[in-house]
Amino acid sequence: MSPLKKKKLSKIRIKLDKLDDILIKIIKKRTNLVKKVLALKDKKNQIVDQKRIKIILKNIRKKSIKEKIDPKITEKIWKNMIYAYINFEKRNFKKK
Repeated sequence: MSPLKKKKLSKIRIKLDKLDDILIKIIKKRTNLVKKVLALKDKKNQIVDQKRIKIILKNIRKKSIKEKIDPKITEKIWKNMIYAYINFEKRNFKKK
């Protein structure tokens, strides 16, 4: 890799790192909302809502196409996020 390309790569990586910092803050906000949702659930079987998951993924696909983002990327990200939060809810569910 040429020195010029290395410099460009370094600048892009700095931008990616800054974007990651923003994403971490967004994930924290999302986690706080998930905690509020979890507090409203009475039974552990209320954690997984397949109908809602399908709706979310369908909407993400539409928005991705509209924004010219590869929907396979966003679908994979959202599926992983959804199932990570399902796991989080199951680990943090407290019987009332």
